[in-house]
Amino acid sequence: MLGHHYTHSFLETAVASVNAGCNLELSYGMRNNVFMHIPQALAMGNITLRMLRDRVRPLFYTRMRLGEFDPPAMNPYSSLDLSVVQSPEHRNLSLEAAVKSFVLLKNVRGTLPLRARDLSGQRLAVVGPFADNPQVLFGDYAPVPEPQYIYTPRRGLETLGANVSFAPGCREPRCQRYSRAELVRVVRAADVVLVCLGTGVDVETEARDRTDLSLPGHQLELLQDAVQ
Repeated sequence: MLGHHYTHSFLETAVASVNAGCNLELSYGMRNNVFMHIPQALAMGNITLRMLRDRVRPLFYTRMRLGEFDPPAMNPYSSLDLSVVQSPEHRNLSLEAAVKSFVLLKNVRGTLPLRARDLSGQRLAVVGPFADNPQVLFGDYAPVPEPQYIYTPRRGLETLGANVSFAPGCREPRCQRYSRAELVRVVRAADVVLVCLGTGVDVETEARDRTDLSLPGHQLELLQDAVQ
């Protein structure tokens, strides 16, 4: 509200928010928070104690239902570890979700799907800044996964027994420094080329928007060189 000039101070923002029915502020990591001005607003009579209690009550009701105040022994999730989270059942379900969420925009000459049985003897080139960099595969607000469970495109294809070669072309999504010679050398020797491009949190996240929809840096040039 303050950033959009609807209000002019944190105190005014606190008053307007509480009176409008807001009861939760996302301000993690901020030393000076809007909600810290609620006592001053209460003392000035801009909000009432009854209103404040009405706002807080559903928050604590929800937290109690979630078990946040229960002893750890009563929490059924406190005993979970990676052996459960990364169990074969859960990993298979994640794989199924990933496969079913693919969006195929175009399939020229029936190139896809690439089947493992058809890749024997084929030379695959996996190129681009997203081909083998586990740090850029997750979007904003993503968890921090165990590295051993991250499968990059390169690592995933290598499990199929195919002859896989790799060239990132550029090391990070911004792709400011591009090695064309490295990419061309790998692509020319391949029967099938997979180009892995994108943005990642280094380029766009919440509060960091792009001014256009173009591929960052030299990524378009990388793609054109691979096609050429």
